[in-house]
Amino acid sequence: MRRVWSGPVLLLVAGLAVAAGQVVRSRPVAAAVLLLAFVLLAGLISPPVFPRSVGALEARRRSDVDGRPVVFWRPGCTYCLRLRIRLGRKATRLYWVDIWRDEAGAEVVRAANEGNETVPTLLVAGRPYTNPAPSWVREQVSSSGDR
Repeated sequence: MRRVWSGPVLLLVAGLAVAAGQVVRSRPVAAAVLLLAFVLLAGLISPPVFPRSVGALEARRRSDVDGRPVVFWRPGCTYCLRLRIRLGRKATRLYWVDIWRDEAGAEVVRAANEGNETVPTLLVAGRPYTNPAPSWVREQVSSSGDR
């Protein structure tokens, strides 16, 4: 659980340090702007930005029933964040598995990526796809909704 929040917390601490340096130099506006930037970045890479994670076994079981893709991700991954943002509201139509919280999910990702934990990795109809284009994922989400 600590590893999930380490990136956002480090960004907040760094932001506070940078802002404090600006305050010491009598630049309160610059301090406020920089602190706001760090807070926004920390928020973007924090787990709440992503839909609620489920376990890998549960996600695969549900996917077998309704055909929705499964996304294996981890906090702090810029490619996962890009995918999440580009999917918009459609992101809630996928099953999201945080591989740092779910060892079975990490095993699926390692099996699909020659032992590496490369994310995002998607399972679509039981077949893995590593770091696919967000436009392709949107097509898969649309086609899975037709079933």
